[in-house]
Amino acid sequence: MPTPDPSRQQAHHPSHSPSRRRAVAALLLGSAGLVGWTLHQRGPSGRINASALDGVGDDVCVVAPPTPYDPALGQAVADAREVPADARCPVCGMYPARARAWAAQVIFSDGDAFFFDSPLSLMLYQGNVAHYTRGRTADSLVARYVTDTATGQWLNAQEAVYVAGSSAMGPMRAGNLPAFASTDAAQQFVQQRGGRALAFNAIDAALLRGLAPNLRADHRQHAG
Repeated sequence: MPTPDPSRQQAHHPSHSPSRRRAVAALLLGSAGLVGWTLHQRGPSGRINASALDGVGDDVCVVAPPTPYDPALGQAVADAREVPADARCPVCGMYPARARAWAAQVIFSDGDAFFFDSPLSLMLYQGNVAHYTRGRTADSLVARYVTDTATGQWLNAQEAVYVAGSSAMGPMRAGNLPAFASTDAAQQFVQQRGGRALAFNAIDAALLRGLAPNLRADHRQHAG
């Protein structure tokens, strides 16, 4: 039986191949970079700086293209529009047209509109516009609308009255913020389904976190 050539065995050993060495080196460099980034983002106490989390995505990344303004509709740029069948919510990825009774929308100064599956998603969006739609800011919003739970008509979101903590389940089968045109209408709903009536400006980050515990915990209070 011929004696194995040690030099040939060493030349073909995986641990000494150039590609293996390059892969190991790349892994070490990548790990070092990750550690460096983590240390850079931590303050003197060792905690992650809140500002370092701005712009970091949620677990699910949704690309929801805007719906541009169509002059053929014969309506003003800031008027509420019907929900397109193919529009997706930039917060959760659902199709708002499939739950029209809960739908909401925002319109930007350039005429682009984004549609939401519910008032809750609209509020979350306003708390972090740049995160959900890159390159946009809340300052460019010219209109916000939610659906009136009682009539199905569009309401100015900033003038609507909302009910938090009721038994009504939104499109995500969880608590939401049904909207109404008046305090009286909201209170009638409260008597039937529980909860409490709130004005737009009374909805803060703590309430939103309680309604959407699976989303990021650092959403700021929605812009007024």
